[in-house]
Amino acid sequence: MNHSNQSVQAIQSKPSQNERSQKQSSATLFQAEAWKNAFIKLLPQHVIKNPVMAIVWLGTIITFVSTVLGKASLVFGLLVTFILFVTVLFANYAEAVAEAKGRGQASSLRQARQNLTARRIQNKDDADGVQIAASLLKMHDLIEVRAGELIPADGEIIYGFATINEAAVTGESAPVLREAGTDKSGVIGGTKVLTDRIVVQVMAEVGNSFLDRMIALVEGSNRQKTPNEIALGILLTVMTVTFIVVVVSLPFIGHLLNIEINPILLVALLVCLIPTTIGGLLPAIGIAGMNRALKANVIAKSGKAVEVAGDVDVLLLDKTGTITYGDRQATAFYPLAGVTESELRQAAVLTSLADPTPEGKSVVALAKELGERVVDPDQAEFIAFNASTRISGINLSDGHQIRKGALDAILKFASQTLENHSELKARVEQVASKGATPLVVAKDQNLLGVIELSDVIKQGIKEKFARLREMGIKTVMVTGDNPLTAAAIAAEAGVDDYIAEARPEDKLNCIREEQNKGHLVAMVGDGTNDAPALAQADIGLAMNSGTQAAKEAGNMVDLDSDPTKLLAVVEIGKQQLITRGALTTFSLANDVSKYFAILPALFVAAIPQMNVLNVMHLGSSESAILSALIFNAMIIPLLIPIALRGVKFKPSTSTQLLRRNMLIYGVGGVLLPFVAIKVIDLMISPLLSL
Repeated sequence: MNHSNQSVQAIQSKPSQNERSQKQSSATLFQAEAWKNAFIKLLPQHVIKNPVMAIVWLGTIITFVSTVLGKASLVFGLLVTFILFVTVLFANYAEAVAEAKGRGQASSLRQARQNLTARRIQNKDDADGVQIAASLLKMHDLIEVRAGELIPADGEIIYGFATINEAAVTGESAPVLREAGTDKSGVIGGTKVLTDRIVVQVMAEVGNSFLDRMIALVEGSNRQKTPNEIALGILLTVMTVTFIVVVVSLPFIGHLLNIEINPILLVALLVCLIPTTIGGLLPAIGIAGMNRALKANVIAKSGKAVEVAGDVDVLLLDKTGTITYGDRQATAFYPLAGVTESELRQAAVLTSLADPTPEGKSVVALAKELGERVVDPDQAEFIAFNASTRISGINLSDGHQIRKGALDAILKFASQTLENHSELKARVEQVASKGATPLVVAKDQNLLGVIELSDVIKQGIKEKFARLREMGIKTVMVTGDNPLTAAAIAAEAGVDDYIAEARPEDKLNCIREEQNKGHLVAMVGDGTNDAPALAQADIGLAMNSGTQAAKEAGNMVDLDSDPTKLLAVVEIGKQQLITRGALTTFSLANDVSKYFAILPALFVAAIPQMNVLNVMHLGSSESAILSALIFNAMIIPLLIPIALRGVKFKPSTSTQLLRRNMLIYGVGGVLLPFVAIKVIDLMISPLLSL
């Protein structure tokens, strides 16, 4: 016993020790790795992936060749070449830094799956099994895992329960409970069983496990460009091509005016006019969005999922576990007239013996506390709880049928109507008005009474819904409770709408209805019955603890299995969109200022009237060009922290957001270059005159 405790403590302390050492060396390691990859990305097969920076890299080569051929002074030509080279390098570095963070996470994930072995068995009672390499496992194989062993593959527990350490995947050292026959039956290969024995059915092919997909995602090898990113990339390419046409035409215009334009000056003009800043940062912004999701312990199957989350305007939320703590416990028995408390408790216990839900277990526990003896009946047929019927029960050997469940389901079973039972109606309304859930118990055609299930609304959830409302997002609570209970909880939690007495198909119908109205819908789920709705939703957030079907259907998986994470996912998505929009605005605004720096420098010697455009009163043509290029190069690394961290997000309407971005990044993007280029000019003008 002591040995196992020590093992658990050792496991729990490892991550923190590793984290400390990683933090001490990460800055140096990542920087070095990023600079190395920045140079590798200069190779043609890599640089061509970013058309804007490919043009800058081509311009660098042209300026170097032009300098060697004597088209400009050696010092000036080499300075321009060097600045352009640095511009490309900084853009590559921005992307490489974002990728380096992912590679660091991937290496720790690889360690989690190394040298795994499995004990394959024929059935859950097989005590021996065959020891094989985990790589030889196939879909639907049964494996036995005991305390102290690593789970060799993704799957679902079909027998037993155990506490599991998932620190290798989630970073959280606190053990979690996983149990067969519940919505918390999913396990991940590479995690460690701390207690008991479980039988797991393999649910993933070799090479397609959860860890494999995580590694591919964080390394960026599976990063798909989002629709917005693709659209912006096309826009930047079109702008670049347009400016190339404009710049290429200038020598012909100059020839007509008897002005010879230096090719180095043309390259400088082109580089300053094309959107180099956002072109250099765009890949980093996309990768950083994925990394922010991963930092929140959310695995997105693609960058598209993160971005779509930012556009979501309807959230479908389960009541249990999301809005409330989900730990509904039986707190009272209310027998109807002519029924003793003991009769009601006995009937409630019998219906709960085959009910694996926490609610069912709490009914048995409360009855025992109140002195009720629990005896398993002989030759009885148990009716397990079902989400569709919302009933559990038992068929006794003497022919009696006892059921427990939702009001409407029990009334249907007993062939009764609520109008004929004023006492039952009053009891149900009494329980529901408190925000508790009433369960009705019936024996054959007779209604026996009501069980009160109490749950507690999570702290701070009302404020979160208010925050979502500020963003223009509608929240819909889905619950199997009766309308009275649902209305009470919805009012207390502050949701916009609710669906009561909901069945699995009701979620699906609700999602379709909202989508038909033009809305983007997000929902969270963990059970197999949630899979159709998760697949239908624009954003389906599946719980890591949930079934394999749910995880496959969703386009995001929450490693912490926290249903409220959906709220954080929406904010991450919005931050991604805001960051890209803000930096694009800033980049395009910069071009206006750089235009006034470069253009007069090109023609002022031949056309003195062009000096009117020299509003910054820069020292010379060479100084103007170098100042603009230096600013153009330096702004990229200065913006890397913003691209990686994201622009700070505040709940607001689209109009407010646009106004704020235009003021800060639009107006600021125009004014900053004027100031910066002037300062740089004042610094380098004396050096150029030497």
